[in-house]
Amino acid sequence: MEKEPIILDSYKLLWKQLVSSSLMEILKVLVLLVFFTMESCIILQNLQPMFHIVPFSVLLIIYFISLAYISKTSPVYVVDFSCYKPPNCLRVPFTAYIEHARMLDFFDDKSVSFISKILHLSGLGEQTYFPPGLFYMPPKSGHKEAINEVHMILFSVFENLLSKTNISPQDIDILIVNCSGFCPNPSLSSIIVNKYSLKEGVKSYTISGMGCSANSLAVDMARNIMYTHDNSNAVILSTEILSTGWYPGRERPFMILNCIFRVGGAAILLSNKKDAKSHAKYKLLWTLRTQGAFDDKGYYSAYRDEDSSGITGVRLNGDVLQVAGDTLRTHMPVLGGRFLPLIEKLRFLKSVLMYKRSKEIYIPNFRTAFQHFCFPATGKSVVRETAKRLKLGDRDMEAALMTLHRFGNQSSASLWYELAYLEGKERVKEGDKVWQLGMGTGPKCNSVIMECIRPILGEALIGPWADTINTYPLTIP
Repeated sequence: MEKEPIILDSYKLLWKQLVSSSLMEILKVLVLLVFFTMESCIILQNLQPMFHIVPFSVLLIIYFISLAYISKTSPVYVVDFSCYKPPNCLRVPFTAYIEHARMLDFFDDKSVSFISKILHLSGLGEQTYFPPGLFYMPPKSGHKEAINEVHMILFSVFENLLSKTNISPQDIDILIVNCSGFCPNPSLSSIIVNKYSLKEGVKSYTISGMGCSANSLAVDMARNIMYTHDNSNAVILSTEILSTGWYPGRERPFMILNCIFRVGGAAILLSNKKDAKSHAKYKLLWTLRTQGAFDDKGYYSAYRDEDSSGITGVRLNGDVLQVAGDTLRTHMPVLGGRFLPLIEKLRFLKSVLMYKRSKEIYIPNFRTAFQHFCFPATGKSVVRETAKRLKLGDRDMEAALMTLHRFGNQSSASLWYELAYLEGKERVKEGDKVWQLGMGTGPKCNSVIMECIRPILGEALIGPWADTINTYPLTIP
């Protein structure tokens, strides 16, 4: 009996596909019938040749209007989202971190000095969090600790999302889980399906190796899947597991991630159901992905590798900022071409045409297209470099800098902590557009554009910022 709903769903999907394909074939026959009927009338009436244009024009109009109607897809809505708030016992102040590092035999005095310098320059605050395994002496970074971290973050944030949206695990049609550095077998999505007994027909996916752009990529992926699956709910879970990412070595390019990455996770519910609009927060307007892995310099700027002692870690090269800027430069014209007002497009075009004389390219004012910006909170310098490239001000990068200070670099999940910050400050108004920009290893640059479709109030009391929202913003030198 349990399999009957699955079988019925399969038959419904098959029926829908058959109806859709049949309608297309019927449409083609009808259009041709109308065309030949009109042509026959023109020939029988001995009308002038110019009248042959009429049936041809009618054929094109009917065909394209009908095609647009049949291929029309349901809009996708961001119903709500949830961000993981770790317990206070997992906080890692700078003094505790540095003292811990001094006690580890694989760090020498120069290593500890470097760690201290990175911590104080990173833009992180004193209330960020580590997973339990990294508090041991020495840190535990095995498979068991990583699985425990998965359970701690994903189970908590998933259950919170179900509670906020009042849906059951059986209501989920699409599940996407992204985590770059930890890819167990069974997969992370299978862990969720097994734990919460998701229905047999759920479409589950696990994304790995995509870095800080993975969540934006997952939103784009869910959107594309939902184009061919109407009346569906999709859940995206984003996190980065630190237990297996710890680098116990002394080479500085590998040590940076130890200093800036912290615990975090987000869960997002997307829906294209007909009733989703009545209670959703945002309408998903557009997604864009730009690839840069064809360039060796960008490809090796952040690279998982072994150091000279054979210890595995992620090496960050000194040209990461330049690579991020170059990747963003190729991304901006496509995004701007779709959302910027005409006057900004003309100014940009003029600067391109006059480049040989002026040697400058006009940077469009993206504040004319978007009211809120969520940048990758990978580090203070990256946030400011992104804002500089886009000619944005302090208030525009506030959400990213405050998220970095309060929670650290949480990889792709950071974008939703930033949106939670903006909601907590009650800045997001109905009709406002939000630009989420994800930039990750590869390199790659992904954008998600959303429009707020209802008033958002009271989020400061229930979100991850509940205990600290009134202490922000801070001035970060």
